[in-house]
Formats: sequence, structure tokens, C-alpha cells
Amino acid sequence: MSYIFQQARLLNPLEKLDRTGTIKVSDEGIIEALAFDNETLPSSPEDRIVDLRDQILAPGLFDMHCHFREPGQEYKETLESGSEAAAAGGFTGVALMPNTKPVIDSPLGVAYIRHHAANLAVDLEVVGAMTVESRGEHLAPFGKFRSYGVTAVSDDGTAIQSSQIMRLAFEYASNFDLLIIQHCEDKSLTQGAVMNEGVFSAQLGLKGIPDISEAITLGRDLLLMEYLQKHKLHEPLRKPRYHVAHISTGAALDLVRKAKRDGLAVTCEVTPHHFTLCDESLFQAEDKGNYLMKPPLGSRENLEAILQGLADGTIDAIATDHAPHASHEKECPLDQAAFGIIGLETSVGLTLTELVEKRIITISRAIELLSVNPRRIMKLKPILFAPGEVANFTFINPEKEWRCTPESIHSKSSNTPFLDRTLKGKASGIFHKGKLLFSEP
Repeated sequence: MSYIFQQARLLNPLEKLDRTGTIKVSDEGIIEALAFDNETLPSSPEDRIVDLRDQILAPGLFDMHCHFREPGQEYKETLESGSEAAAAGGFTGVALMPNTKPVIDSPLGVAYIRHHAANLAVDLEVVGAMTVESRGEHLAPFGKFRSYGVTAVSDDGTAIQSSQIMRLAFEYASNFDLLIIQHCEDKSLTQGAVMNEGVFSAQLGLKGIPDISEAITLGRDLLLMEYLQKHKLHEPLRKPRYHVAHISTGAALDLVRKAKRDGLAVTCEVTPHHFTLCDESLFQAEDKGNYLMKPPLGSRENLEAILQGLADGTIDAIATDHAPHASHEKECPLDQAAFGIIGLETSVGLTLTELVEKRIITISRAIELLSVNPRRIMKLKPILFAPGEVANFTFINPEKEWRCTPESIHSKSSNTPFLDRTLKGKASGIFHKGKLLFSEP
């Protein structure tokens, strides 16, 4: 038996492909043939025909920043429930951050996740910790991580505060061609703070997080990169590669723009909540706990800067920072609430509604941000639409109007500010590992 996905809009920016067409895939999950426009492919009675008229067939989406909480906090999310949420959101792969309990700071943690992920619907890439227990004091074993197939390291949830340790991290990571993913935050400015510092934090009587916290740490890191490339990490040695997690301020984006112009290997990602909401959204909300995250929702000026960064190409990827929490961790006083929201199942809808429909980016650019670029940044195998290639697809219905409800959520947690929000555009299913999964009934 083969699968025949017919009359879809085949959209793969990597191949500059945007045409109506049909793809035939073997039951082993290998692309057998393609046809374009009104051409047809031969079929047998045993073949399964999937009509994708008016839908997009894109390379499988990849979220390079997720938290599935296992091991240690399975009451919030598990590898299995997180994978179900990813598939429902149209993702065929995700990268898991290491701040679990215990922290993934050794190959043992990598092996645990790989073992338990083997039969799941989506690929789980593991990001190793930069430092032991993510304390920022002693580097984790980067070389052993690399031998286990890890391609990136991060102390996500915190930033290395010591410039010397950060310098050593750059040097060590470059030896093994590991990507450094940094959560940029000067913790001396943010200790005990809850939301963006400004008029709304003042009106709510909450301690504010100064938005310069992000740019201060980022600026230090970029100066270290520049110094090392000039004095040590240059040909024939590998140059360091650096990725800014969940960038949220105009000042940080300006630093990234300059770094790119200067030839530094710097990339950045943005979350859907940071290109959709601002601190005024939190101020006006009733369930304020679901609007708390780090970095915090910024000012309207920073929101506009993010949209500009998406439009002009400064931002390289969209990542959800999917962060499940139990209800009791959100329905409490704000200075006690956990930071973070779930995002896998609303990412496509928010991207199409807030960015594509408003003509900030094209649908092709959206696929770059959600699929092509994250895989490139993580140095994962690219997805091609050609005979002999492994089929790895996401199906998107761009006209589908829908609402995220507690009953529709596949994640184990439901901490999202987007409940009951009407969105246009939805992932209708995935084809991965030789299996067809539809997220819609």
C-alpha cells in the first residue's frame, strides 16, 4: 500500500517550491513520486488517497524550544503527552530543553529521553545543559553530549552570569561544533520580579523586570564572541555559534542585527506570545497567571520591534517555549506563580492569524520560520520533496477558523492565555515515521 497525497499546495521554501501537486509515499515512508498541477500518479486499489485540496503540504514543522518536564515533573507533562500535543499542533519534531529534575547535564539523561522517545509520533531532539545542574559554575561534558548526537547546549531558564564561565562555554562548544542557546537575563536585575517593568507593573503593584536585562546579557555574550573570533576561535578552528532564545526586546534585536552585519554566527527565535501580546494584555486579563512568562510580555514598543524583526528577516525562527504547569501553579498570587505557558497547539494558528493574515510575513516565510530554519540552526537533516527522500510532512488548512478550548488540548496542562480566542489557520495533520496522524476529527 502507498499513500497518495493529492492536489495539495506543495510548499517547501528550501527548494523554492510552491506549486499544486501530488506526492506518492510508500508504506515505509519513502517518497516514490511527485506530480504537479493536473498530472496524476498511478494508483492501485490498495493505495490510500488523501485529498488535500485547499490545504498546504509543508516540510514537517520543528519547534526548537520545548519543555516536556520528564524526568521529574510528570504531573505537568510527559514525553508522551508532550508528543501528542506536538503532533496535534502540526510538529513532527521538537527540541527539549534540559531544565528537568534532574537536569539533563550528562549522557545518562540523553539516553533516558532517547529510549523513551523511540516509539513516539514525533522526533525528540535533546538540548544538553551548558553547566552542571545549570548552576553556571562548572561546564557539562560537551564532548560526551556530542558523541550521543546532541547538537546544542543551553542553561535555559537561567543565564550563565560569570563572563569567564561563558567564555569557556564558547571555547568548549566550538571544539565540538555545538550550538549555544542562551536565555538572556541579567539575574541581578530580575530577582523577585514578576512582569515587565513599566506603567502597568506600577499600577498592579508588582515588581518589574527591566527590559534591558535581556540586552545586557546578550551584549556581553556578543562581545565575548567577537573577542574570541579575533584572538582565538578563527581558521582553522571552528567559530562559535550562538542562538538567542525567545528574544523579546527591540534593544536585543538591534544587537542581533549588528552582530549579523559583523559576520558573527548569531541567530534568534521569537515565541507566538511575544509577537501577539504585551504587558497591557496582562494588565487587562482576568487570569493573569497565564500571562506570566520569562522573558515577560514586553511593552507595546517592544511588540512592534518584534514584528519589524520578523518582517525584515532579523528573526530566524518561531519557537513556542512550550512550558506546561499545573493549575495550582498558575491560580495563585502572581508573585508565587510559575513562569511559562503551553504553545504547541496554538503556534500555527497564531502565526497565520497574527503574521500572515496581517501581511507582516508571507506563508512561505512562515514555513521557513517554523520548519526550515529551526532544522538548519540545529544542524538537522533538511526535508526535501523528492523521490527517495523520507516523507516528513505537515498539513495546514490556512482557512480553518477554530478556537482553543480546554477540551481540545492534548497537553497534560492547559496554562494558556489563548483559550477561546478565535484563530484562522490550523495544522490538520502530520505524516511522519511512515504514519498518518490527523489532529482534526
